[in-house]
Amino acid sequence: MIFFLIALIAFLIDQATKYWIATSLTINEQIPVIGNFFLITSHRNRGAAFGILQDQRWFFIVVTTVVLIGIVWYMLKIRKSGNRLLQTALALVLGGAVGNFFDRALTGEVVDFLQFNFGSYTFPIFNVADSCIVVGVALIILDSILEIRREKQQAAEIKQEEQV
Repeated sequence: MIFFLIALIAFLIDQATKYWIATSLTINEQIPVIGNFFLITSHRNRGAAFGILQDQRWFFIVVTTVVLIGIVWYMLKIRKSGNRLLQTALALVLGGAVGNFFDRALTGEVVDFLQFNFGSYTFPIFNVADSCIVVGVALIILDSILEIRREKQQAAEIKQEEQV
């Protein structure tokens, strides 16, 4: 299935970029990309998004294992649906989740390196896996909105046919 290939590619890009950062930069070392707005910053995160739940390695491993099983099960369930948007979204979430899971299981921490500053506010540093998860979830939401619109349109068409 092409969607598992998408997940694998997301995972490999994530791991390659994390390896590059971990082996090329010291922790907290920065490389400005776009002035002070966008920097490559070597950072380690022992928690979840925004640094919450620090040092809860086993919690993350258990929860992520359940989520990964659920995603794979659902991807297999909908594989013949023809819904490429949802399948792509799930593939991105899967690839990103596996990337961060792999790091946590192996080292207990995740390599983060994408830093954006908005004036005096610094957005929490993140990585390619996080980006894949966020884009995947956004696509799932978009698919849900489009599905609601399709259902409303079908209901309107049925109602119109009944009136004729």
